[in-house]
Amino acid sequence: MASWAALSPSIVQYFEGEDSYRCGYCKNESGSRSNGMWAHSMTVQDYQDLIDRGWRRSGKYVYKPVMNQTCCPQYTIRCRPLQFQPSKSHKKVLKKMLKFLAKGEISKGNCEDEPMEPTMEDTVAGDFGLINKLDIQCDLKTLSDDVKESFESEEKKKGRSPKKEESKELIQSQHIEEKLGSGEPSHPIKVHTAPKPGKGADLSKPPCRKAKEIRKERKRLKLMHQNPAGELAGFQAQGEPPSLFQPKANKSNQPKSLEDLIFESLPENASHKLEVRLVPVSFEDPEFKSSFSQSFSLYVKYQMAIHQDPPDECGKTEFTRFLCSSPLEAENPPHGPDCGYGSFHQQYWLDGRIIAVGVIDILPYCVSSVYLYYDPDYSFLSLGVYSALREIGFTRQLHQKTSQLSYYYMGFYIHSCPKMKYKGQYRPSDLLCPETYVWVPIEQCLSSLENSKYCRFNQDPEAVDEGRSKEPDRLQVFHRKAIMPYGIYKKQQKDPSEEAAVLQYAGLVGQVCSERMLLLRN
Repeated sequence: MASWAALSPSIVQYFEGEDSYRCGYCKNESGSRSNGMWAHSMTVQDYQDLIDRGWRRSGKYVYKPVMNQTCCPQYTIRCRPLQFQPSKSHKKVLKKMLKFLAKGEISKGNCEDEPMEPTMEDTVAGDFGLINKLDIQCDLKTLSDDVKESFESEEKKKGRSPKKEESKELIQSQHIEEKLGSGEPSHPIKVHTAPKPGKGADLSKPPCRKAKEIRKERKRLKLMHQNPAGELAGFQAQGEPPSLFQPKANKSNQPKSLEDLIFESLPENASHKLEVRLVPVSFEDPEFKSSFSQSFSLYVKYQMAIHQDPPDECGKTEFTRFLCSSPLEAENPPHGPDCGYGSFHQQYWLDGRIIAVGVIDILPYCVSSVYLYYDPDYSFLSLGVYSALREIGFTRQLHQKTSQLSYYYMGFYIHSCPKMKYKGQYRPSDLLCPETYVWVPIEQCLSSLENSKYCRFNQDPEAVDEGRSKEPDRLQVFHRKAIMPYGIYKKQQKDPSEEAAVLQYAGLVGQVCSERMLLLRN
């Protein structure tokens, strides 16, 4: 990391208008619509704020679906790991892995849940073709030096300490994020709609209960009916806690936690050994560099077997651009997680070789899942579900050191595509309102999504996007080795289309990011 990284702002190049692509979900030849920009570099705080406005990255290309126009609206979804309880099928996957590691047992049959297997289209349809077409060539070091020079010269003119100003700005942005990120709709919707045939589980209903629990509940209600005055005493006399009240803390009463299920002890003579390694995405990192060849070979095997990609579409260039090239600047603040913030590969090593790689971004408030690829020979282990559960557990682990890091972002939820609805099974989870950018529990969104592909989830008709661009003249522009507010830059421009592009960008990224990030204009 460069010594001036603390002063380095995000540098982005916005592409005017909306791009149309073939949809990877409904296969519409030009139905997928999005706005996009190329991130030459980006701070983790800026990317956190962008994904909280519906953006997502694929390599260094950052894009935002045009939600009210695209054929298959893609809603940002996040899971709340601190309240997460594994479902019955999740537990089956974890037990299946433990049996395989302990005794080498290979379970028959498939898991009930859809695997956490994002496709290429889950990042951005037509991404490779777009990036090749743009053919962006930029000497980032030269660009960075120019920014540094301009930034330092501006600070000297103003006679202030850059570090103090940045610290103040970061605190302010965190305050705004906390204010906006916890938004709930004013009028929750009660959902009673059943799913359509073949569309999967009804997420609006509570999880299925065991027959034993139902029998206990019936018994309690019968006793209450027979003895209304002393129903609790009568029931507790039989050694059963009343189901309407929280039982006393008793280890035998507590269900196993996610960590208990993942890290259950194995016998000394276990058949297999599984090790999960977190490796920074950087060719300067020796572990990343030494495992690159094996990781790339696994990616090719996965793409060809699972997604039927021809060899020329999953070469080393595509792999590097898509999964090893990240705009995120690595950061290691004193109160952050021990591994720092940035982009990582979470490698799953079985008996000394990689069988799966989860690509993740660790951001100030979340772990964001980017992609997963694995060895098809181990499909029987449901590695998609297993890796998602490990990433939820990893988020909980990071939260212990960094309390504000408490969410797991799963990319996009696409209700109109049955194959993509499995993400709603990791509960509790929230969807991002595409108009006001507040988070709404998924249960409150489902009835609306059954009636319409595109929905505003915030039920308050007067609510607006609080983070919208209100003062576009304060937007920061990087032009001819100089940083300047848009209010000054626009006076030098004569092209009327220039203003339309800048205002569109400002509206999409919001006021806070428009003032922090540098918009590169040629």
